Amino acid sequence: MANMFFTFKKIFTRYANGGNMLMLATVLALLVVNLPFSTDFYNSLWTHEMALQIGSFNLFSHHGEPMSVMAFINDALMAIFFFSVGLEIKREVLVGELHSVRKALLPIIGACGGMIVPVAIFYLLAKGTDYANGCAIPMATDIAFSLGVLAMLGNRVPIGLKVFLTTLAVVDDIGGILVIAIFYSSHIDYWMLIAAAGILGVLALGGAWLKIQSKLFYLLLGAVVWFLFLNAGIHPTIAGVLIAFTIPAKPVYAPKKYIQTIRTNIGYFAEDADDTLDSRTILTDDQLDHLKEIESASDKVISPLQDMEDSLHPVVNYLIVPLFAFANAGIYLGDMSIGMAFSGVSLATMCGLVAGKFIGIFLFAFLAIKCGLAPMPKGGNWKRMASISMLGGIGFTVSLFIANLSFGTGDPYMSIVLNESKLGILIGSLTAGILGWLMLYLTLPKDEQPQTEESC
Repeated sequence: MANMFFTFKKIFTRYANGGNMLMLATVLALLVVNLPFSTDFYNSLWTHEMALQIGSFNLFSHHGEPMSVMAFINDALMAIFFFSVGLEIKREVLVGELHSVRKALLPIIGACGGMIVPVAIFYLLAKGTDYANGCAIPMATDIAFSLGVLAMLGNRVPIGLKVFLTTLAVVDDIGGILVIAIFYSSHIDYWMLIAAAGILGVLALGGAWLKIQSKLFYLLLGAVVWFLFLNAGIHPTIAGVLIAFTIPAKPVYAPKKYIQTIRTNIGYFAEDADDTLDSRTILTDDQLDHLKEIESASDKVISPLQDMEDSLHPVVNYLIVPLFAFANAGIYLGDMSIGMAFSGVSLATMCGLVAGKFIGIFLFAFLAIKCGLAPMPKGGNWKRMASISMLGGIGFTVSLFIANLSFGTGDPYMSIVLNESKLGILIGSLTAGILGWLMLYLTLPKDEQPQTEESC
């Protein structure tokens, strides 16, 4: 339990810091696209072609055509983002909050409400229009932004509420992944899909049966699966999630064997010889062998899943997601009126995020607790649960992603719809964030709360 608590603290800090980078990238994109001297530069930046080519084969190609920088960010870099999400989901299922049905039930039920109600509100407002197919846009909760808001309140927020919101956001991600897989696939090439399934089978066997621990094995074959998905008509981000599920979660060495290996090799360096090791010098062959054995054992006691997740978090939080935000949050406001922000797809998106997420999460959680299906999170009450439910309306990254899938067809009219939906995402997420912070500020205790595993 203690290890789980400290793991959660580490994740919370990462995502909170990542939220700051995401906010900075969003503000920068809005500034650059709306300044007269940089608008054309910003818009042209994403149209350049990308290539990783050997002979006539280009890895970054879609049906024989080179990917643009925008397509590379949305289809390749975001596949790494979803790969990281897949690793997190697998860990949560194996040893995290989703491992225990009792602990996971409340955030799962809340997340279901937070997906169903926003989609229903969007659909009711958009029924019969040309933007009705974007009804999945407000269903996601942005974990980085939402935890960033909680971080602003410090240790006043009970750890039980932090765990609830984090787990809810992970379940939301699962829902978003399923929506992308089911509704945003077209013109499927079944032979490529069969080939991709075969390689995924090799990856699964490699991890589960052959006990292959080499990260290079999974990354190289994973790149092939990504390329096949890209050209098979299945959105390539789904490949990232499926590859993540094949990564082994068990290390080669159990901690006991690791400690024994360390003791054996450290024993070579006698205590009375410490003075000879004080200076920086070339090691002897024996010294090098023993230190290499310790280094190898250190690698083998950490599972590939945990090692990859830990290594990818900085890349995803501080590079990929901010770059995605910078590329996709650039909304040119010069052609927009105030009325456009409160009509059409913008209004449907805002209502889905602010009202839909709040009603869905709170109502479903309320029913689950009242019916005795799950307990109230420790440190929580109905006012604080309402505040956390409002924070669930921050649906930035995945909402932008789904908006691009829904309206990013290249058609000039749909580009306008896409721009308006992005505006709705920005205003809706900002509104939910401000209201959620204000509600928490008013309802939380004024003094800091103990952040221990007993508080979960």
